[in-house]
Amino acid sequence: MSDRIDRALPVLILAVLVAGASCSSALSAEAAGRAAAPMTPREKALHALNRLGFGPRPGDVDRVVAMGVSAWIAAQLAPETIPDPAVAARLADYPTLAMPQEEIFDTFEKPLSEARRQRRLAAQQNPAGTGAAANFGAAAEEEMRNGIPPEKRPRRVIEELSAARVLRAAYSERQANEVLVDFWMNHFNVYAAKGLDRVLVTSFERDVVRPRIWGRFEDLLLATAKSPAMLFYLDNAQSVADPEHRPPPPARARFFGGPGFPRMPRMESEPGNPNARKGGLNENYARELMELHTLGVDGGYTQKDVTELARVLTGWSIDRNGGPRFVFRPRVHDALPKTVLGHVFRAGGGIEEGEQMIHVLAHHPATARRIAFQLCRRLVVDEPPPALVERVARKFLAADGDLRQTVRAIVESPEFFDSRYFRAKVKSPLEYVVSAIRAAGGETNARAPILREIAQMGEPLYLCQPPTGYSDGASAWVNTGALVARLNFALALAANRLPGTRVDLARLVSPEDAADPKRSVAALSKALFGGELSRETRETIEKRLENPMGPADGVPPSLSMQLPMIAGLILGSPEFQRQ
Repeated sequence: MSDRIDRALPVLILAVLVAGASCSSALSAEAAGRAAAPMTPREKALHALNRLGFGPRPGDVDRVVAMGVSAWIAAQLAPETIPDPAVAARLADYPTLAMPQEEIFDTFEKPLSEARRQRRLAAQQNPAGTGAAANFGAAAEEEMRNGIPPEKRPRRVIEELSAARVLRAAYSERQANEVLVDFWMNHFNVYAAKGLDRVLVTSFERDVVRPRIWGRFEDLLLATAKSPAMLFYLDNAQSVADPEHRPPPPARARFFGGPGFPRMPRMESEPGNPNARKGGLNENYARELMELHTLGVDGGYTQKDVTELARVLTGWSIDRNGGPRFVFRPRVHDALPKTVLGHVFRAGGGIEEGEQMIHVLAHHPATARRIAFQLCRRLVVDEPPPALVERVARKFLAADGDLRQTVRAIVESPEFFDSRYFRAKVKSPLEYVVSAIRAAGGETNARAPILREIAQMGEPLYLCQPPTGYSDGASAWVNTGALVARLNFALALAANRLPGTRVDLARLVSPEDAADPKRSVAALSKALFGGELSRETRETIEKRLENPMGPADGVPPSLSMQLPMIAGLILGSPEFQRQ
């Protein structure tokens, strides 16, 4: 039955999905035309749970209404005060989450590094590069790889980190904290499939991002700038000054005729990236620092500023001895004068130049507007009102970049609970999958089957290759393939066909409602969606109930199959795609 449903669904459902969740412009048009009547208390609770969380679980809306929406929001903005023992217990099954960076590196990266070293050694023993030595090198590396058990391969690190992201989103009482972790991990995106980053991303999220998302933006920005994960991803670890720009070697090195510079560690560059040159100035991080992390593409900087900032950041690198960590290498830093955004640095400077520029960028008005716009886009609407963005930007500057106060300025604004923006955003794949599990009161271990579903919808966790990170806009997620993947996931979830994940739909409706198809639709829409379905969606579901297998087999489904079908269609509906 389930396989036949999957084949037939696109014919009757997809048109409704595309029409109902087509793009951000359609949602904005609907929002603009909606009456400006204030939200009811239940709508406010549902809205808060969707925007500052990953959607309600059964009973959550009633709970938030009872305690007061303002009180719930106030608690969410102070997540350190919310006990979260259930999540801690679930995460205990994933030991790499608590491993120190050095242990992760030694356990999961060193064996592969040794395999590559053996291959290079074999090639050096036969400079011709052909014949038995080269073959032996490849065979040695393959033998080494095969000798590494699965639980000690780098893939495990990303799998456990991805599972933890889903588990936290699905079960944490600190919902706003998880929403903002997702936001900032996209803002400071690092691609985990790029070489060494596969064993650096855990520490990047745990030690760099998570502890700082409620603090000062400057502290978060500086921590990411010194993070080995970011330095490796955007190639600054191998960015060095031109030889004529470096400081003179120490007197002893000159006396003995040595170059006076330590040997730079070998760094892997991204294949096919012409900017990731070894042994020279690399502008990748400097450009993204201004374009994505701070000022924005229209923030008033020039190509000259990018080059000068790259010179400022020369020597910001990684020391692999004892595990990857930040190190400043003064002997490959550009020691000549520089000017960035009008700020002049005299000759002979060092690490303080980069730290000063981080301070300048963190407090720049263009940065305030960019951070304000992006947060408003995430929490309010894809195209937030300019007046709101400007107010939030002013708060950002007045509060010295305090991110808690910046978020509070958004959620306490009139726009946050403006009825025009109720259900006006499309969920990302992560938001959609987690919200569906939460709505159905499901249990999941968040392992491979769930992670594959999120990836098939277009958002493989920690694997966004461009530094832009994943989008907060609807247009990135609404396309035919992604919507079909969402619908098939919804049906599989409701029918308990996802290994490691289970729902109990009978708990959501009374026996009387479950016995009647139309009453089941109404009861499940209220339980899962918190509102009424559109006429188009309701008619589509009723057609499926009347004709579950196609024109030739008009046999009504049994009650045991009816609830999963109805729930799957509701979870896959345009209404549930929105938040």
